Amino acid sequence: MKRCCAVLLCILSLALIGCGQEKRMLHDVGEYQKVRMVMAVNGTERGIDTMVARKFSQLVDEETNGRVHIEVYPRDQLAGGNTTKGVEMIANGSVDLAAYTSGTMAILDERLSVGTIPWSYQSYQEARKVIDETGGAYYAKLLEMQGIRYLGSTHNGFRQLTNDKRPVRNVEDMQGLKIRVLGKQGSYFLFFRALGAEPIPLSWSELPTTIRQGTTDGQENSYLTILSANLDDIQKYMTIWNYAYENYIFVANTKSLDMLEPKTQAMLQEKMTAACNWGRDYVEENEQRFLRECIANGMEVIELSPEERTKFQERTQSLIGHLKEKYGAEACEAFRIP
Repeated sequence: MKRCCAVLLCILSLALIGCGQEKRMLHDVGEYQKVRMVMAVNGTERGIDTMVARKFSQLVDEETNGRVHIEVYPRDQLAGGNTTKGVEMIANGSVDLAAYTSGTMAILDERLSVGTIPWSYQSYQEARKVIDETGGAYYAKLLEMQGIRYLGSTHNGFRQLTNDKRPVRNVEDMQGLKIRVLGKQGSYFLFFRALGAEPIPLSWSELPTTIRQGTTDGQENSYLTILSANLDDIQKYMTIWNYAYENYIFVANTKSLDMLEPKTQAMLQEKMTAACNWGRDYVEENEQRFLRECIANGMEVIELSPEERTKFQERTQSLIGHLKEKYGAEACEAFRIP
């Protein structure tokens, strides 16, 4: 009888140990809640916003063994190519996560464009430092009022001018050029109008068609964005002047994020920071390669001298003062714009 009890006790102990191991294994596998999130981005498959979003998705999959999965939709597919609608979708929670340029996000609050004031930054390192130390917190403050959580920033790039009409080397060359810009009455619109061009607000998805049709003569954007949209095939001239820095803001709908466990939220923030920094490094390390590719594809490049660039700066000086006043002292201080 005693021997029988001992055997039963042993079996029970092994069973309990087995249950404990099973619970630990289940806990390890289920450390993160199982959830699928939808992320909308504006760029093409080669756009840095899409690449960073997919890097983020990859890092999240690796960390959670696929339990938390981020489904990335480029080209504003979910908004039918309409960037304004895309921003509205992240604000109302139709999508969980998104990435748009600060100029695009400015349809929610114009002060989000403060970092795009012309001639504000001289290098990627300077812009990166400002956003990480003070600018990001300002973005977060403004976006929280819109039901959106700021998660990170990556470079879109310094913006260059392209067109298929003529080389642009001075203010006189700008006269009458029809240039696609982001947003009506934003800093880009006002900048080109001050230079005598005709700024035309258009969604990014519409641009290639309007260039081919002659509705627009050109546009302004970073090297990588030019390549990602194959604009080097339909634009002959590029003027390098680094007139404005632009970044992508990566965000989440606040309600979507708050529905997640704190551990999941913290993990998403960690992986987004890593992905955004990966994107910044990628742009900085490959900037000259992007330019060489544009040249190899037949673009005629006009790089302004410091003296030539000064002429454009002088022409837009009053506009810059207007933009600083428009966005306000707090915004300018956050982005260290004197």
